[in-house]
Amino acid sequence: MLREMGFKQARASAGPILGKVGLAYMIRGVKFVGIPVVDQDRALAFYTNVLGFRLLTDQPFSDTQRWLELGISGADTRIVLFQFGEKLKPGGQLNITLWSDDVEATARELKAKGVEFVLEPKRMPYGTTSIFKDLDGNCLVLSSK
Repeated sequence: MLREMGFKQARASAGPILGKVGLAYMIRGVKFVGIPVVDQDRALAFYTNVLGFRLLTDQPFSDTQRWLELGISGADTRIVLFQFGEKLKPGGQLNITLWSDDVEATARELKAKGVEFVLEPKRMPYGTTSIFKDLDGNCLVLSSK
């Protein structure tokens, strides 16, 4: 398909593709992931005080909510706590996987802070994985890298 579009070579690597316009880096990463929340203040307290994320941006977005952008130490991807209205409601399984060097230890620490786990850390052929809920019932996967 890429050849039909005029690319000289299709590659499976994350490196550049040499095409009609020369060297082009297309998608470079994930800028942010939006997490649906009911109450931005409660969610902000949970994600910063319990999960240890840091607040990067807190500014007005509209008359009803703020743009809350969080960072995770050592990661480029940011988390946005947002009210999506009817489009995306809090409380479901999100397609978000966080990682930790030690899933079991992280799970113990989060449980001590009152976080509910719906799947205890489990060793699988691909690594250790678990699932926990935030204050709004969103399910987040915690996995080894």
